[in-house]
Amino acid sequence: MEYLANWVSQNRKAALCVAGTSVALLGLGLAYKHTRKQKKFRQVGVVSQLLLHPLKSGKAVPVEAAECLQMGLKCGELQDRHWLVITEDGHMVTGRQQPRLVLVSLTCEGGQLHLSGPDMDEISIPLHQPSNPIFKCRIFGADTEGRDCGDEVSSWFTQYFADNKTYRLVHFEPHLKARKPAEEEPAFPKDEKVAYPDAAPVMLMSEASVKDLGSRLDRDISVRQFRPSIVVGDCDAFNEDTWHHLQIGQVEIKRIIGCGRCIFTTVDPETGVISRKEPLDTLPPQRNYRPTEPSSKTAPVLGQYYIVKKTGILHVGDPVFKITY
Repeated sequence: MEYLANWVSQNRKAALCVAGTSVALLGLGLAYKHTRKQKKFRQVGVVSQLLLHPLKSGKAVPVEAAECLQMGLKCGELQDRHWLVITEDGHMVTGRQQPRLVLVSLTCEGGQLHLSGPDMDEISIPLHQPSNPIFKCRIFGADTEGRDCGDEVSSWFTQYFADNKTYRLVHFEPHLKARKPAEEEPAFPKDEKVAYPDAAPVMLMSEASVKDLGSRLDRDISVRQFRPSIVVGDCDAFNEDTWHHLQIGQVEIKRIIGCGRCIFTTVDPETGVISRKEPLDTLPPQRNYRPTEPSSKTAPVLGQYYIVKKTGILHVGDPVFKITY
């Protein structure tokens, strides 16, 4: 005991220093606990559909589950908007120029890529062809790249469109030059990358929004006409406009900007016919219906663009939670 008393006496300053530090750290911990922003979760809907569009402007592939990755949805070998039709000089071809592109189905099975379309024989080619050349491509004036899928596929699309031009199909691979949405829309993070989507890796909209729009037309309209990745049910129309941060399963996505709509929405996904009128004529703000997207000042908004903050698996039926602080 005498030894212990002598040690404490000799090391009083050190003991006081340690005690003081402990109290300070405890105080900081309590202060952080009370001042940090706490996440709050509120269910706002349920995932009703997951739609992949492997071929840009091609037919949608509905799936029950998908990986939600930094560059969009993936199911098996299919990745959202990772295949692109181009002209010989590398410019993109979409349903805006070739409406019948929406009727082309691209699927993968057993290491083979399968293409089918109306009045065309289905063709199959190897999914990976590493010896094929890499083409430089242009999407809305931005440079990107794609691995050529070969002459057989080129002949198939050239025959399908039948307009005396030559077309090719390219596939995006991870090491190729990607596009940066921030170069066209500053609202996106500078390090965000996409393959061949118009803007973002994920586009989300609600069934109710499409139903509301359809009630103003003289015919039914399909959610597929707007080509979303994630469709949400059990919510009111246009609620997605206010969902700035969402969690679905383990996936977190962050809203960046509304999806400004263009002439492509007038292509019927069932017939491949472009009307150039509805539903676009009903959407403009002069009808006092939907607002425009601030970045374009003219395009009416329907659906929202998101980036992926945390990857994971999505399932049809998953609850959708809005995150607030």
